[in-house]
Amino acid sequence: MIKIVYNIKIYREVLRDVIRKDDVVVELGCHLGNSTRIMADMAPEGRIIALDKSDEAADSMKDITGLHSNIEFIKADARLHETLETVALKLKDHGGCDVLSVDLGGGHYPDTTFKVFFIWSSTLRPRDTIIRNRGLLDFLHSSSSSEVIKSWEGWLESSGGDGVPPRLKELNLWSTNIK
Repeated sequence: MIKIVYNIKIYREVLRDVIRKDDVVVELGCHLGNSTRIMADMAPEGRIIALDKSDEAADSMKDITGLHSNIEFIKADARLHETLETVALKLKDHGGCDVLSVDLGGGHYPDTTFKVFFIWSSTLRPRDTIIRNRGLLDFLHSSSSSEVIKSWEGWLESSGGDGVPPRLKELNLWSTNIK
């Protein structure tokens, strides 16, 4: 399931509905960790890998990781190949990713948010994905089509099982090494 929301309260409700007690969750854009704490409480037997590139997030996440042993914080940019590769290798020993949470800029940068979602979800193939982005939600509800193309997982399996297409180079994330 892929769920797109904007309101932070709805986002956190969806997290509570989706995350199971032993899930492995990858959170892209943890910010100050308010949603990360909810994830950690919902998955006490699981693992949360939270990422953010800001110094403010790094400072705040030091305190949170000290209180929750199931959270690992990585200060990194989710748009970079090295970041995806680091996380993918960490997940190999933990059975993969159950839930992908993407909150990059909230209402801004729908194009970047979608590209990051597409690349990370195509690589990690989560059961569920939650995206918080106003622009994507507006696009979703403002568009129509007579065609029905639908994916049932937390990634776009309708795009094929070959991973990320090599032509998607603008974020420099394509790698044949990550499966």
